[in-house]
Amino acid sequence: MGDLVPGQPGEPERAGQSGQSGQPAANLRVGDADRNRVAEVLREAAGEGRLDLAELDERLDAVFAAKTYADLVPLTSDLPVTGSTPTPPASAIPAASVNPAERHLAIFGGFERKGGWTVPGELTVLAFCGGADLDLREATFSQRECTFTINAIMGGASVVVPPGVRVIMDGVGILGGYSGPRGPEETGPGSPTLRIKGFAIMGGVDVRRRR
Repeated sequence: MGDLVPGQPGEPERAGQSGQSGQPAANLRVGDADRNRVAEVLREAAGEGRLDLAELDERLDAVFAAKTYADLVPLTSDLPVTGSTPTPPASAIPAASVNPAERHLAIFGGFERKGGWTVPGELTVLAFCGGADLDLREATFSQRECTFTINAIMGGASVVVPPGVRVIMDGVGILGGYSGPRGPEETGPGSPTLRIKGFAIMGGVDVRRRR
C-alpha cells in the first residue's frame, strides 16, 4: 500500500501545506513507476495523433530526466488525461485540496483496478450482470477518507484492502449480500479510511482484508 495521509481525522491540512519532510509536495522526488506512467500517457497521446514523433521524443527525454513531481506535471498538462498522471504520495497531499471522482460501468462485462493506482476520493461502480474487481493492496490513497459507491444488480464486486485501512460498510443486500471485513483492525492516527456504500440486488459485494 502507498503512503498514508498524516494527521488526526477532522483536522484537514490546508492547501499548500508542506509534506512530512517540510517541503512542498510538488518538490518531492519521483520514482521509476511514476516516470513509466507518464511515459505511457505520452505514448497513447502520440498514438491518437495528439503529439508528433519529435514531440514524443522530446517529452520522453524530459520524463526520464525528471527528478520531482513538478518536473512531470507540465509534460501532460495540455493532454486530456484522467487519472494517469502520478501525483505526490498521499502523505504530502492536503486532504482538503484533492477530491477526484471516478465512475465506471460493468454491464455484461468486467471492470478491474489492481497494482499501483491512485484511489480517488469518490469512486462509483455499477455492476449489472457483470463484475468489478478492485485491489487496493498496492494503491495510494489520494485522501485521508475515500468513498466507494458500489451497486450490484445480478452482478458482483470484490474489493481487497491491505491491513491498516479502516473500512466502514454502509451497504445493504436485497436478495443478495453486502459483506465487509470481520473483526477490528489495528489502525494509527494517519491511517486511511475507506467507506463503502450501495446496494446489491440478486448480487453481491464482498470486501476482504488481505496482506
